Order: sequence, then C-alpha cells, then structure tokens
Amino acid sequence: MSVAGGAGVPILGLDTSTPSTVAGVLLPDGRVLEARDDPAPGERPGHQPRLLSLAAEVLAEAGLGWAEVGRLAVGVGPGGFTGLRIGIATARALAQAHGLVLVPVSSLRALAAGADAAGRPVAAVTDARRGEVFAGVYDAAGATLLAPAALDPAELAGRLERLPETVLAVGDGAVRFRAQLEGAGAAVPADDAPMHRIGAEQVCRLGAAGEPADRDALLPDYHREPDARPQSSP
Repeated sequence: MSVAGGAGVPILGLDTSTPSTVAGVLLPDGRVLEARDDPAPGERPGHQPRLLSLAAEVLAEAGLGWAEVGRLAVGVGPGGFTGLRIGIATARALAQAHGLVLVPVSSLRALAAGADAAGRPVAAVTDARRGEVFAGVYDAAGATLLAPAALDPAELAGRLERLPETVLAVGDGAVRFRAQLEGAGAAVPADDAPMHRIGAEQVCRLGAAGEPADRDALLPDYHREPDARPQSSP
C-alpha cells in the first residue's frame, strides 16, 4: 500500500469505532507500534479514559514528542455513536493543539486491510447492536465491492451470496453472526483470531496514503440514526 502522502514523517493512528480503544504510530522506517485496550465481553469500552493515555504511551515507546508527529489518522466509522464521538473529538482537539494534518480513515476498510485473505475479497463486519451489523466488502486490491452500510445479517448474507467470489468475513459482527455468514458461503476465522480486531497498523497506513480533511469538517460516519433521539414537537 502506498504511503506517499505521509512518507517520511511519523503518523499517529487512533480508532474507537468498536469497543476496543486503539492507538499506534507508524515510523518513517516502516515499523508500527501499537497500544490498545480490548474490554472483556460484557465490560464497557474504555474510550474516554484510555484513548489519550494510549496515544501518549505509544509515542513514549517510539521516543517521539508531539512536535515530531506529522499526521494524525483517525477511524471515522461506521461504528458506535459514543465511541466515534470520543475518537473524533479527541483527534480534532489534538490536531488543533499540535498543528497536525488530520486524515479520516474508514474503520471497516482498516479492518479489512488487516485480514489475511489470500487474494479473496474481505467482508469487514462489525456488531452494530439492535440485531444489525455494519459491513463493507473489499477486493484484494482494496476496491469497494459493497459500500459500508448498516444491514440485517440475513440481508448481508444474501448480498454475499450474490458476489462472484466467496469472501473472508472478519470482525466482531462476523463472529456474532457466524452461522448466517457461513451459510452464505463466507469463511469466518476462529473467534479469537487477531484479524477480527481493527489494528493500528492499518489505520496508520491508510492514513499515510489518504487525503487530509479540514479539522472542523471531519465528522463521524454513523450510517444510521442514534439509538435515542429527541422526540419531535407535536
């Protein structure tokens, strides 16, 4: 994957689109350092208390100060409302405070990029709650075969069946709805496979190649309405 846009400068990557809190840094020599918090099943995500500390931890491990960071890549979803708000608000504040170039990254594309698919298309599937998933499908070159959307798992299974090739499905949504996806011919790795988690390396590398965004225009990619909305006036 090309890193031309951010070549030669350290790139910090953040993602809070899933219950995991992820921070990492891509160094000019190609190495990636990662710090993350993966809550146990049933535990609340630690985005608010952990994101800044994880970013500071990974920069310290790399021996870097904020003045040496050239870009900040942030996962913009789709994903959980609260997590995305925290991640993007934090990224915007850091970009303003430290004069960083800010680059939005599709969280589903980052998840797909971390899969060992052996040339097959990858379905990135995260649990959207309410019996739905957020899903996108990408070919081996990273081109979009199914644009990110919030879908019923049965509807996603039907769409996967209509693709000309069988897919590798990864993400906590693929784990939760394994039966439906495998019934559609998708291969789903073991529940504890690392490729079910978004990695900092992929967020950083996509951020290196991506187009910067205006800080104040960077918004979460929700793909559906919030769980709780104000009632309309009569």
